[in-house]
Amino acid sequence: MSNQEEILAALKEAVVEYEEDDCAEAAQRALDEGIDPMVAVMDGLAAGMEEVGVLFDTNEYFVPEVLMCADALYKGLDILRPHITLDADIPKASVVIGSIQGDVHDIGKNLVKMMFDVAGWDVHDLGRDVPLESFVEKQLDVKSDVLAMSAMMTTTMMGMKKVIAMVKEKNPDCLIMLGGAPVTRDVANLFGADGYAESAGNAVSEGIKMIGRLREFQKGDIK
Repeated sequence: MSNQEEILAALKEAVVEYEEDDCAEAAQRALDEGIDPMVAVMDGLAAGMEEVGVLFDTNEYFVPEVLMCADALYKGLDILRPHITLDADIPKASVVIGSIQGDVHDIGKNLVKMMFDVAGWDVHDLGRDVPLESFVEKQLDVKSDVLAMSAMMTTTMMGMKKVIAMVKEKNPDCLIMLGGAPVTRDVANLFGADGYAESAGNAVSEGIKMIGRLREFQKGDIK
């Protein structure tokens, strides 16, 4: 096993075993050894999170373990991210994300946020129980490419429709993504959203699958 393979394996294992210190140490070793930091993120950290997704799908891991794995991933990401130079020709995408007013659930939202982080997007996280006007104000302020909202109850979900109407009126080019247990493709279409992420119990695995698609997409860019 080459030095690079060994370090990537250590990053992956640290995420799966939710060892924050080991993850930070392996990330630093990757930099010291001159490994492309984006390769370290994708084939180390993100590959580990994909494995966590398998463990979650097979009921070997549950939400608490997944969140600890995410914490470990962030420890590594914090060290690697400042050294990633994104292609200057590709404009850096940005997203405003949050759980809608009245909704205090944010596990799925946090995992989706992590996918955007890994992808190198500018992420503006409004948190949970976010007033409807705050989504609109923040989106118009930072002019994000995407507005992502999460709801876990049908009562709070209705607020999404109001936000979409307000944002689309002032910024029709903004793409809007919805997610959460009660949200279906039909609901997203009805509300005027541009896309939706399936959620409920599979918010975790859906989010992690996004990492897999992201890695495939970026394979072409990794030297």
